[in-house]
Amino acid sequence: MKLRGESARGDLNGFLDAGSHIQGDLHFEDTFRVDGRITGKVVSDGDLVVGEHGEIEGEIRVGRVFVLGRVRGSIKAIRRIEITAGSKVHASLATPSLVIEDGAFFEGSCAMTREGAGAAASDVTAAGAGVVAQMPLGQESTARKPG
Repeated sequence: MKLRGESARGDLNGFLDAGSHIQGDLHFEDTFRVDGRITGKVVSDGDLVVGEHGEIEGEIRVGRVFVLGRVRGSIKAIRRIEITAGSKVHASLATPSLVIEDGAFFEGSCAMTREGAGAAASDVTAAGAGVVAQMPLGQESTARKPG
């Protein structure tokens, strides 16, 4: 799997396989992939990949997150959130850059923050039908409803 904007430090240093469940806090460096289930808090400045069979329920605070599975709770990413086709996200989002692919499901709110390095301009791509993004007053979204 090729992650867009993949950095040189993208070494995978942790993996939770399908059939495994963690309840509590997870802290990691670099990149962690979840194909199992996490209930609790995930914290890192690195990259989190929620695999096709991965599920996270709770709070996520990471550098970047790529969702291919399911997330319920809240996601705060310093650099970027990507929600891919086939994934399901029920969460409040906070990030300077958001990509929602066609075929993804997103229900929740979104705040386009300007925190973190390299977050000079907000970037939203919403290609999925029925996507609703709530923006704070005074900020504009580049998201457009298809059709």
